[in-house]
Amino acid sequence: MRERDGEARLDAAEIGAELGERATLVQFSSAFCQPCRATRRILTEVAGMVDGVAHVEIDAEERLELVRRLEVRSTPTVLVLDGHGAIVRRAAGQPRKVDVIAALGEAVRD
Repeated sequence: MRERDGEARLDAAEIGAELGERATLVQFSSAFCQPCRATRRILTEVAGMVDGVAHVEIDAEERLELVRRLEVRSTPTVLVLDGHGAIVRRAAGQPRKVDVIAALGEAVRD
């Protein structure tokens, strides 16, 4: 994780996938997490609605170092990154679709 101008940033190597051109929805999940499945459906749907937005799901149990560094305390946890990888929003628990869309609006403002 890089910091620039006081902003936490993630890159493709850290999340294990390419960043979206405009924004990336990063989801931390665990195998037996029921809300994670619903969150995956919501984030996949929203990412499909907006050009240049990617959804990346990370297995929290497999990426403990990243989980600790980002202080992920529960699953699902969702990070919204702008097109440069800066973390613009963060939420724990199953998000509402309308809240994900609003967070994306903040990330793609540039």
